[in-house]
Amino acid sequence: MLHPPSLAIGAILASITIIVVIFGINGSLYEQELLIESAPKVEQMGPAKITMDTFVLNGSPILGDPSAPITLVEFGDYQCHYCNVFFQSIEKEIIKNYVETGKVKIIFKDYNIIGPDSINASHGAHCANEQELFWEYHDILYSNWTGENNGWASPSNLTMFAESIDADMDKWTECMNVKKYSKIIMDSNNDAKSLELTGTPAFFVINSNGGVSKLFGAQPFEVFQKIFDAELEK
Repeated sequence: MLHPPSLAIGAILASITIIVVIFGINGSLYEQELLIESAPKVEQMGPAKITMDTFVLNGSPILGDPSAPITLVEFGDYQCHYCNVFFQSIEKEIIKNYVETGKVKIIFKDYNIIGPDSINASHGAHCANEQELFWEYHDILYSNWTGENNGWASPSNLTMFAESIDADMDKWTECMNVKKYSKIIMDSNNDAKSLELTGTPAFFVINSNGGVSKLFGAQPFEVFQKIFDAELEK
């Protein structure tokens, strides 16, 4: 997997057309729900408070080729059940078929809706990013997921995860102690609220012309595949 540094995308969209597909999503702080919509609907994301920066800033480094024509933005919570479903069964196929082939790049953004451990896990990932280990830490968090608010993302476990990816523990621990990335995490959560997201995971597929498609929940790989292929043919 490629982990180039994040690139800013500067174009501001005054009005963005969003295609919505809903499947499984964590809809509130302590519950999981499965939402199904029979057909996509189109909605307008305006006024100008929604810009391209709302989608791409305050997130992870880019996973993949920065020049890939399609950007997939995920708003997720590390304790979220359906986020874990996406990681375990869908994301790997996207990486294999689209990221590693230079067609899609991925950005992960925090939307902490489940509990304090979610925020601490986000801090752990951002602190790992100082050592270019964001995606390794992101992956080990989801690989050790066992539920919501049951302690798997405790401070001691987060430390163990950092050790397991060979992070410099002095630097990582200092970063965690001062909560260095509180503003970025808060700003990412505010971006999610500006986009009126009500749960996780939520995805935005951005094409090379700035068009944006929105998907709710852990959609099957075939749904992502259909959208990616349609955008690549344009």
